[in-house]
Amino acid sequence: MKELVAFDLDGTLAESKQPLGEAMGEALADLLGVAHIAVISGGDWPQFEKQVASRLPARADLDRLWLMPTTGTKLYRHDGKWAPVYAELFDEQQRKDIIAAFDASLAATGFTPEQSWGERIEDRGSQITFSALGQQAPLKEKEHWDPDFAKRKIIQADLRQRLPGLSINIGGATSIDITREGVDKAYGLKKLSAASGIALEAMMFIGDAIFPGGNDYPAKELGLDTVRVRDPEETLSVIAAIVACQK
Repeated sequence: MKELVAFDLDGTLAESKQPLGEAMGEALADLLGVAHIAVISGGDWPQFEKQVASRLPARADLDRLWLMPTTGTKLYRHDGKWAPVYAELFDEQQRKDIIAAFDASLAATGFTPEQSWGERIEDRGSQITFSALGQQAPLKEKEHWDPDFAKRKIIQADLRQRLPGLSINIGGATSIDITREGVDKAYGLKKLSAASGIALEAMMFIGDAIFPGGNDYPAKELGLDTVRVRDPEETLSVIAAIVACQK
């Protein structure tokens, strides 16, 4: 029996940058009745609030919910209201170097999109995220830009040459996340274990990017039991099976 089930967000619990569906909110409330839940993803807190925190039914046991924006470099808990427990931030020079590297990498690889919607680079404090088509791109456009991750793997390889000593991982539908060296979902899950007192072997992880280079893969490398899902619909089936087994 697992004490905690950790989830990726985009592509796992919800479509990219979209709120949880009603069925997913109810499923997570069911799961909170039998286990702790963590959600760890590249988005910052406003995205987590919009997609997750505001979408759970009143019956959900929020004392068992751990929300971890920016790949776990931030942790939020609920005690009457949502509040940060910690946040680890880049310094100003690191931010400038990363943004310059993104521009240079796009020029070098030739993957600058013809059209974008909103800002392509978002500074999330403890993580800087590149969204190829912009932060407000329509979901349909995002799904078609790089469905097999091939474009982002080339950009990722180029960025690793330009930014040695930083963690560079593919996430979401069109994004690449950059954090401090060693900061990935394995790092965040270890921080979660320390904060919650729940041993890593008592956790499992569910995500859609559990493959080498994917931003969910570090959870597998950490040794957690993992389940790779195709989309939120498959996640619903996995949650139902876990709840049935845990009762």
